[in-house]
This record gives sequence, structure tokens and C-alpha cells, in this order.
Amino acid sequence: MSRVKICGLRRAEDIDAVNRALPDFIGFVFAESRRRVDAGTAAMLRGMLDTRIKAVGVFVNQKIDYISALRREGIIDIAQLHGDEDGEYIRLLRENADCGVIKAVSVGKALPALPEGADFLLFDTASAFRGGSGRTFDWSILAGYTGPPYFLAGGLDISNAAEAVTMLEPYCADVSGGVETDGFKDADKINRFVQAVRRSG
Repeated sequence: MSRVKICGLRRAEDIDAVNRALPDFIGFVFAESRRRVDAGTAAMLRGMLDTRIKAVGVFVNQKIDYISALRREGIIDIAQLHGDEDGEYIRLLRENADCGVIKAVSVGKALPALPEGADFLLFDTASAFRGGSGRTFDWSILAGYTGPPYFLAGGLDISNAAEAVTMLEPYCADVSGGVETDGFKDADKINRFVQAVRRSG
């Protein structure tokens, strides 16, 4: 069964919503974004989070010491990397932070060379903003993929989640803007997205 990640949480209301829907992962964005949270806010929100849900920190070219501190303080369980982090960076992050690593891969018209060393990849639509475009890519590009388990992102919402999961069987379906209304997380959309993915396998 594909798992679910709800990314970009930043308010207590968001935590209430995911605690009811129980996705497998949530994401705190520490990179430049309108959904960015600071460490103090993330710590407060993590303290409210159901312990069955794992917290992912989203970073772009962040210093390893900063990520390690968030991990030590119990704010995140997994680091999701959207920058230019290479295999050596991932190795050092593993040694210092003792956390799982998701490496984002921007997908355009074809699958690029895949990075090494991460526990998971995250396939997202190529954009100037390192993800978060709200657009899908051509899922047929992943036909025959045989690499590490992957998170599927890029334009997922209630209308296409079931199709994506049925077609690709990703390790995890990852959504942010697709469960928002007027720029804020929508509890009903979160619940419906989680249910759509789980009903589809």
C-alpha cells in the first residue's frame, strides 16, 4: 500500500487535521518558501503531532549541523533534500544526524541521472523553485523504474491521487498545495486525499 505525506504544515490547525487523518509522514519546510517554518515553530508543532506520524524536514543546501540539531531535538525524523546535495553530503548527513534521507529529483521531459546514497528519492516536476510548482509531470517517464523506493510529488490532489497510485504504485504520495484552500491546509481535503490513496492501494 502506498503511504501518504502531507507537506508544508505551519499552523496548529494543520496538526489537528493530520492527527485526525493520520498520514504516514508530514513535512516541515525549512527552506525559502511561503510555507517555511523556523525551528521553534516546528518544535511546537512536532510536540502536538500524533506519534504514529513521522516528521520530515525539507531543506535546500542547508548546513549539516543545522539538520543534525533538528534531529537531535526530536523535531524531525527524516531529511528531505532539494538542493545540490551530492553523495558525499548525504553520507556525512547520515553520520552526523542519524536520520533517513529523501533526495528530490526534478523531472522534466526525461528522468535525469539519479543521485546515490539516499534511502528514498522524491520525483517532482522540474521548476525554477526546486519543487512546489503544483504541476504534474509525465508519469510514463517512470515506467520500468527500478531504483530506490520513491515519493511521488508534483501536482497531486484529490482528483488524480487514485490514478497516480494505481498507475505507479509509489512508496509514498506527497502533497502540499493540492490539499490547500486559499493558501492554507484544508482538513477536509487532507482527509479525502489520504483516503483516496489508501483505497487505491
